[in-house]
Amino acid sequence: MSSLIIHGHFYQPPRENPWTGSIDPEPDAAPFHDWNERIHAECYAPNSAVRIQTANGSGLVVNNYANISFDFGPTLLSWLEVHHPATYSSIIAADAESMARCNGHGNAIAQAYNHAILPLCNERDRLTQIRWGLADFRYRFRREPESMWLPETACNDDVLDSLIDHGLRFVILAPQQAARIRHSERVPAVWQEKTKDSIDTSVSYRRYHRDGSGKSLAVFFYDQDVAQAIAFEHALSSSASLAERIAGRPGSDQMVNVATDGESYGHHHKFGDLGLAYLLETAAPAHGFRVTNYGEYLDQHPPAVEVEIDNGPAGEGGSWSCIHGVGRWTSDCGCHTGGGAGWNQAWREPLREALNFLRDEAAAAFEATRGELFVDPWAARDESISLILDQFESREIFLRSHAPRQLSREQELKALSFLEMQRDALLMFTSCGWFFNDIGGLEPIQILKYACRVIELMHEFGLPSPRQRFLEILAEAKSNRPELGNGADIYRGFVEPANPSFDRAGEKLVQVIA
Repeated sequence: MSSLIIHGHFYQPPRENPWTGSIDPEPDAAPFHDWNERIHAECYAPNSAVRIQTANGSGLVVNNYANISFDFGPTLLSWLEVHHPATYSSIIAADAESMARCNGHGNAIAQAYNHAILPLCNERDRLTQIRWGLADFRYRFRREPESMWLPETACNDDVLDSLIDHGLRFVILAPQQAARIRHSERVPAVWQEKTKDSIDTSVSYRRYHRDGSGKSLAVFFYDQDVAQAIAFEHALSSSASLAERIAGRPGSDQMVNVATDGESYGHHHKFGDLGLAYLLETAAPAHGFRVTNYGEYLDQHPPAVEVEIDNGPAGEGGSWSCIHGVGRWTSDCGCHTGGGAGWNQAWREPLREALNFLRDEAAAAFEATRGELFVDPWAARDESISLILDQFESREIFLRSHAPRQLSREQELKALSFLEMQRDALLMFTSCGWFFNDIGGLEPIQILKYACRVIELMHEFGLPSPRQRFLEILAEAKSNRPELGNGADIYRGFVEPANPSFDRAGEKLVQVIA
């Protein structure tokens, strides 16, 4: 029987105000308070309980998450856990249900923590993004993940080696990310160049670690034609037609795997949740498909062909949403989401440059706590995800395990503030800040709020302020809307005032002594 795997990547950027921990009103999401609430109502909740009619006319309630491979952003799951616990519980339960059906392999896979573009992270941040994502998964799903969704599927060889080092079994990539393959059993084993149109997506591939150890992971390249049909061609409007299209794909007698944004199923396409339920419960099985997940498929069909990926321009990697590699998050590459005539995205480069500068300043300050507050600051940062996940975990015990000596109460608070600063420094690289068409948008302003919090904390520590140099770099990021000015203007006008302790009259932050 042929295998069908549909993967849904469910994600929204962290939207909480870093000073209040709550999401500020987002008028564009009306009539809802914010986009998380709107997309929950249109997608996340409906997919947990879809009502369909079977062929005999009886009613059936389907939890779509139990039928699809899926990942949820850790920051989104933390929001769902608090604000919509019923939906959250349905997602967790779906993984357990799929494990029972798929011989011990759950549908859920992990995701890098806050959707940063991993090839553009420095090594230390890349490792923390992976480790926090894995820790979040273990905390919620109570098992080890087999895979990790790479934000925007962005990766290069460094990222893949890191996934192998962390024991992951497979990864899902876009077909244009394949570079070449070879059949190791053939003599001679000759490399064959591949493109998005020539890579066979109906089989898995093996990618070996570059250290020569023989360690590896499997690579699945998803079927781009079917994915495009679901995401952009309203294919979900007829599950029967979509099943026929899937059955006609090359290699459909073996396996068809598709990856899309999970928000396609109800948010981007009304009733997409219904179309997905009918596809997987009735239409696909009627065409001879067994609906499964990647883990179970690998048990039955281990990869027999070796693959190397396209590392993109300058070795920075490729992705599923930028034909220029990862240019969408670094430059005016031409990929965008619209805007006015003559608009450009030249603001992306100085935005990243400003944040890289601030990251490095914050990292130097954090490193300087070695021997004073932490034995190893970076090990403490990696493990501090436990404090984020469980607000009841003892801060005192955590600090005792990472401090070089008994800390005073003042030192304990300072150590925790340094960890908060590092979390904000990670959140400011959330990919959505570069994805759209202008630096004055909701998403760039959001990541700049995290940057503002980093600067504020450095000031509270009595460190030299990086604010002036940060704004000098940010001023090079020109908005396409003349009334907004540049990144520095936006920072002063929209970002700093988001802090409840901002003194609008004096245009400065009021420092409150606790």
